[in-house]
This record gives sequence, C-alpha cells and structure tokens, in this order.
Amino acid sequence: MRTTITLDDDVVTTIREEMKSGDGKTFKEAVNELIRLGRYFKKDKAAVKRKPFKVKAKNLGVYEHLKHLQPSELLAMLDDEEFLRKAGSEK
Repeated sequence: MRTTITLDDDVVTTIREEMKSGDGKTFKEAVNELIRLGRYFKKDKAAVKRKPFKVKAKNLGVYEHLKHLQPSELLAMLDDEEFLRKAGSEK
C-alpha cells in the first residue's frame, strides 16, 4: 500500500539512525521495521501501574557558617577542600 504521511523531525532522525545501523536498509524498510517493533511492544508489554514515588526528606540541621554564602562561594570552598585533600594524599 502506498500512502503519504508527515513525520516529525525526531521520528525521521530515528529512521535515519536505523538505516545507518549497518544492515543497508532503505527508508521504507526502516519505517516498516520500526512500526512493527512499536506494535510488538504495545501489544505484549502492557504498562505496569506503579505506586507513586515519594521523597522522604530528612532534616540535616543548620550549618550557620554556610548560611549566607552564595552558591559560587560554596563551590569555591569545596574546590579548595578537595585540592587540599588531594595534595595531602600525594605526599
């Protein structure tokens, strides 16, 4: 059967990747194979309903000496500590 469809850019990219997979597939062969795979996974792999993911928060306390630091200052401190730790282990 012959038909005309409009494919989204990401779909075309996927088809072209399938064509480059080394099997020498044509555009038509790649499209047909990917559609068949999609039908297989839809039919045989029904979605499993999962319990909602919940985050369990923990109070880590307050670090007064870090309270007013800007993120860049905190990163600089951590970098300095890492440098000193590595320099001490090289001795």
